[in-house]
Amino acid sequence: MNNYDAIVIGAGQAGLSIGYYLQKQQRRFLLLDKNERIGESWRERYDSLVLFTPRRYCDLPGLPFPGERDGLPTKEDAANYLEEYARHFQLPIQLGTDVIQVTKTNIGFAVRTNKELYHTEKLVVATGPFHTPYLPPIVADLSDEVLQVHTSSYKNVRQLKDGPVLIVGAGNSGAQLAVELAASRAVTFSMGQSRSFLPLSFLGKTIFDYMRATGILTAPITSWLGKRLSKKPDPIFGYRAELRQLEQNGQIRMVPKTVSIKGATATFAGGHQERITNIIWATGFRQGYEWLDIPEVLGETGAPIHQRGVSVVPGLFFLGLPWQHNRQSALMGGVGYDAAYLAAHL
Repeated sequence: MNNYDAIVIGAGQAGLSIGYYLQKQQRRFLLLDKNERIGESWRERYDSLVLFTPRRYCDLPGLPFPGERDGLPTKEDAANYLEEYARHFQLPIQLGTDVIQVTKTNIGFAVRTNKELYHTEKLVVATGPFHTPYLPPIVADLSDEVLQVHTSSYKNVRQLKDGPVLIVGAGNSGAQLAVELAASRAVTFSMGQSRSFLPLSFLGKTIFDYMRATGILTAPITSWLGKRLSKKPDPIFGYRAELRQLEQNGQIRMVPKTVSIKGATATFAGGHQERITNIIWATGFRQGYEWLDIPEVLGETGAPIHQRGVSVVPGLFFLGLPWQHNRQSALMGGVGYDAAYLAAHL
């Protein structure tokens, strides 16, 4: 009963996309997900989260993202869409199932979970890039008096103590929260990397229209352009004008990298110091495959060894990784292209 042609680990945007194609191929397959509800990883993010990709750039295969096509969806919109996608196509999903260990067998793979043991000929790891929240080593010297929270656990301003907040990390989440929190308190925004800012729209078109037309969105990582772009930090979409205005008004202080924290004092590159009351770590995530007991498929850094998701181990595939094929590989509207490619190789 627990033998399958294919098992997909993860029922987020990547897992659902490959499930769509496996269903069209009439495979006997199953999606496993540790959450109790589809879209839960989106619902758990901070309350005000808004995607920077318009709805028409968030379509999964076979079902358009509902709503105003050039509007930006909220996290609830994204979660509800994934849930409706699974329901619409009646994909076979086992929720509340945590994968404990994956090993190779003579005919494929054994997938041990908190519930049952499954066997499959093909295995697709579709757990995405957001596994373990990353906290830099400087956190070790932080005083217990300072309230700290990673963006993965942050919900809203009510979690914070009265007083200023230091936001560490130069991504879209950090910029969005800096602008939001500046309305109620002093904000110090520490950007460890130099980031480019792109407008969400220009001359009546979304920036993603221009990125697609110029090849920035679709250039393969194997191309000259793709290799160059993949080595640069992702841009911040929007917020440039807001950050500048808030900085001019004295509501936000823009500082360079946070190099150390001693007690409740943060030191930034260049020597400037500040006393801190709250820290929001917008420092991203690290991938973790501790349960994948197949060492040869992971490199020295723990990242998968693959060519466009096809691993070095026959029958084992990855989906939803950043720059798996191009810039849009880890985006909701781009993962379907990689899913179609993997489905053809399954």
